[in-house]
Amino acid sequence: MSHPYPSELEKILGYAFTDPALLEEALRHSSFVNEMPAKGLSDNERLEFLGDAVVNLITGHLLMMHYPDFNEGHLSRMRAHLVNEFQLSHIAGELSLGDYVQLGKGESQTQGRKKPSILANTFEALMAAVYLDGGYPCAFKIVSRYMKPLMEANAPSAAVQDYKSKFQELIQSSQESLPNYAVAAETGPDHDKAFIVHLTCGDIQTEGFGKSKKNAEQEAARKAIDIFLKHATR
Repeated sequence: MSHPYPSELEKILGYAFTDPALLEEALRHSSFVNEMPAKGLSDNERLEFLGDAVVNLITGHLLMMHYPDFNEGHLSRMRAHLVNEFQLSHIAGELSLGDYVQLGKGESQTQGRKKPSILANTFEALMAAVYLDGGYPCAFKIVSRYMKPLMEANAPSAAVQDYKSKFQELIQSSQESLPNYAVAAETGPDHDKAFIVHLTCGDIQTEGFGKSKKNAEQEAARKAIDIFLKHATR
């Protein structure tokens, strides 16, 4: 299977690397390096370490700009909701990073290009590479382009609404089956868990993420409402 050249990823990013070696390292998973010990290649884990800080800093910067009246606790919770494996893997999907990451044969054969953990980590490594190559303004431009829509989708004014009740009312009015919510995954340590919830209701299927099961269910219900209303207006 042939893979696209990293230069094609530069076009998607809207950023051309001065040092292409940084881009190549950002896309090099440890499984790929482990299969080629003689070549002395570096994997992207050190860049991932830095990229985690870069993405958190930029997201914090954006939240400070957009919500000047929010306190530290509120801003921290919002950032945690935005900077996590679920959201970052979604951004990585928009960039098609799975097509560019270099994986070992075993990881590649087990659908590694679709694994949220690999996608999220590769995005962080890529942002570190941009930061080292072009500085904070270049990294800020890229992260903000993809983070702002997520911020708008998770705006505080929307978060307080009871989407579960609203969706159930819509479904009952159309005599559809009731929605089913199921926890699909739990991530993070015990003191800082996050949840992914799948919602199924007839032909509607959505996925929600939250720092609690309730929040994840609310996000899944919000997405389900959007789908329901789109179908209703057809």
